[in-house]
Amino acid sequence: MQEEIKEIRVATITEKGQICIPNIARTIAGFRKGSKVSIIVYKDKVELKPLRQVSDAIMAMRASENTLAKNWLSKEDEETWKDL
Repeated sequence: MQEEIKEIRVATITEKGQICIPNIARTIAGFRKGSKVSIIVYKDKVELKPLRQVSDAIMAMRASENTLAKNWLSKEDEETWKDL
């Protein structure tokens, strides 16, 4: 299913890697000041979505990864697993 294009705009990336999201895009996506935005990177495109649209499974996976990394990413673990 092909999605309907609502608008095409050009933005310039600043020295700090920032862009201004055009008003029409903010309005359609529901972005507001202080909104959290998920950045999903594919091989051939990048998507910005309101964080609320990210699936619960992805959020749980990300939270688990962060939590487990605290315990798993240690010098002792690296030493233990280096020969496997």
